Amino acid sequence: MELSLRSRLRAGDQSAFGELFDDHAQAVYGYAVRTLGDWAAAEDAVSLTFLEAWRLRAALHEDGESVRPWLFGIATNVLRNTARAARRHRAALARLPARDVVPDFADELVGRLDDSARLAAARRALARLRRGEREVFHLCVWVGLDYVSAAQALGVPVGTVRSRLSRARTRLRSLAAEELMEPGPGAGQVGDDRIEAVRSNQGKNR
Repeated sequence: MELSLRSRLRAGDQSAFGELFDDHAQAVYGYAVRTLGDWAAAEDAVSLTFLEAWRLRAALHEDGESVRPWLFGIATNVLRNTARAARRHRAALARLPARDVVPDFADELVGRLDDSARLAAARRALARLRRGEREVFHLCVWVGLDYVSAAQALGVPVGTVRSRLSRARTRLRSLAAEELMEPGPGAGQVGDDRIEAVRSNQGKNR
């Protein structure tokens, strides 16, 4: 009888992990980029998620259907740690002497990127929620997990997922509108990679 994907993963079957990556890497990346607001950091988070999945493969239960809740539970922990490290990094940078910034057309270009502005505003609004509400919103709305799968990923009862999601949606309606009208100091952060890319191209063309 052919072994299930769960059994193959638990046994360390590399082809099974290839299937896992092919089936879920894009969804994990979307979850990460919306959570972190940084494309490069999201790519790192995807790598860390699948490395952790390999390391924790023995903890995957034999019983069950989709491995998606297990994988996104790992991704959630990776993103918590990544966000914590990013906060420490920003705090360290804030203690450094301020540098004069010479504006160029890249700043104006990034200012016109509506997708980045909206993502940044959404992230600022989400940041004002409690962590539990924020994670439930990410998994149920952005990732598309159902209540049961999100509960499995977070290790909480299904009723907790329902109540947290309801509170999150109610609060986000007003918070998102506020953030879109009054962009916060981190509004340009999502476009940092694009700024650097444009500046890099400027340097090459000189």
